[in-house]
Amino acid sequence: MPLNVRRAASASMAIALLAATPGDPYPRRVGIDVEAYRFELELSDDSNEIRGRATVTVRFTGSGVEELPLDLVGHGSDGRGMVVRSVTSAGASLPFTHEAGVLTVHLPAPGAIGDRASVTIGYGGIPAAGLRIGPNKHGERTFFSDNWPDRARNWLPTVDHVGDKATSEFVVTAPAHYQVVSNGLLVEETDLPGGVRRTHWRQSVPTSPWLYVLGVARFAVQRVDDFRGRAIQTWVYAQDRDAGFYDFAVPTKQVLEFYDEHVGPFAYEKLANITSPASGGGMEAASAIMYSESAVTGTRSTRWRNVVIHEIAHQWFGNAVTESDWDDVWLSEGFATYFTLLYREHAYGRDDFVAGLAEAAERIWTWYEEHPDYRIVHDDLDDMARVTSIATYQKGAWVLHMLRKRVGDETFWAGIRDYYARYMNATASTDDFMHAMENAAGEDLEGFFDQWLRQGGNPELRGTWRYDPSDGAVHVELEQMQRVGRFLLPLEIGVYFEDGRTPTVLESVDLAGGLQRFVIPVTEEPTEVRLDPNRWALFRADFARSG
Repeated sequence: MPLNVRRAASASMAIALLAATPGDPYPRRVGIDVEAYRFELELSDDSNEIRGRATVTVRFTGSGVEELPLDLVGHGSDGRGMVVRSVTSAGASLPFTHEAGVLTVHLPAPGAIGDRASVTIGYGGIPAAGLRIGPNKHGERTFFSDNWPDRARNWLPTVDHVGDKATSEFVVTAPAHYQVVSNGLLVEETDLPGGVRRTHWRQSVPTSPWLYVLGVARFAVQRVDDFRGRAIQTWVYAQDRDAGFYDFAVPTKQVLEFYDEHVGPFAYEKLANITSPASGGGMEAASAIMYSESAVTGTRSTRWRNVVIHEIAHQWFGNAVTESDWDDVWLSEGFATYFTLLYREHAYGRDDFVAGLAEAAERIWTWYEEHPDYRIVHDDLDDMARVTSIATYQKGAWVLHMLRKRVGDETFWAGIRDYYARYMNATASTDDFMHAMENAAGEDLEGFFDQWLRQGGNPELRGTWRYDPSDGAVHVELEQMQRVGRFLLPLEIGVYFEDGRTPTVLESVDLAGGLQRFVIPVTEEPTEVRLDPNRWALFRADFARSG
């Protein structure tokens, strides 16, 4: 189908699909774009109550806007949650309502397109979630953010949606025995009367609220290196200084260099690796990555090395280019997973890369045995616990791997660079990525994207091979057997002879559905025939010699 005709058909199909399936249920803030947040917070050792002032600056994208709705979880029966004390603008009090987790500010006058306004909210309370206050592994009191995926609203008044990006500032007053880390650059550290310290961090690059980070603890801090004039830092508990400084010294700079060269410029003002009791593995907060307390081992373990690579990859995919909707979360997790493998291939060799692909494939099959209908581009937004899955990480990575094979290395990287350049510090959808790759490849890729991302299942093959000396050929039979989905699967068949470590004959075929037969001419009887010897396709097979 010609590209322009196909686009028209796709539009009508998309309208039908939207009507048939639930979309993102988040109530959009129509006519308002939040440009900046400034959070002024007071923390204490006397209680878990925080006191805050949040200044929210918005630009009006529609006319006649009279209300500013912000997500903020209110005071609950358990005594936790935020209580709003005041809302002001230009020194004047504004009326507001705070119910059902939404703070609605009534603006003094309707906004006109292009106008800007700032409101300041005075509030406080004990966070129900989002900010973890309690002991770290050494028993010391700490304060650490835990905003994934939409928990910032528990302690910060925000438009708490993945697709809403704004700059941020954290001005934190806390007891002076703590150090404070956040996104962006350090603007101020001032000791104040009464044994408290004010610390001010500012991030000038817009990011989503779940990427805002705050860590308050007794840290050991090291400026490890610089990357293009931006600091590479390590923040670990003071007791873990030696082991933490050793563990995080590598491979951060090398990873930054790789992605900067192959994808595009690093977006942020610094890169800090930080240990946190609020992270089970890694959390890719923009410019300030949080890692589990168990990440510090003093051994530079391979497992945690790979987590570091993954979280740095997120600085490009998920942070700088952010999915516009939770349905497209694979643009974050699938990308970070695959680009981790690409760095591993670059730094540690092909065998390490292939081992990572194999591990990912095993996890995919385990997942799909219980969730055979699961689609990567999904609509699970009624349950935020289901936003991500093994499939969005591992199968998402495999989709990129197969796309790389489909279009070729040079085109793949050209498409990636174009996609990143177009959507850096903005948001993108799966279709946006597809269009960037189509532009690079000069071909229609909608069928590829639909079968791997918008339907369930994965190819499961059954087949045999035999050698027939009468016609000097290998005869292969293959059939797709999966219960869910049908796939057009390009597949390489490798034919091996005595002592062959690589296939002497490599035949490329396309599997389209039912039973298919292929004849591969050979000069002698092979010792083995393997499917996909170079590990480019996601499938599993019952395949053996017959006769």
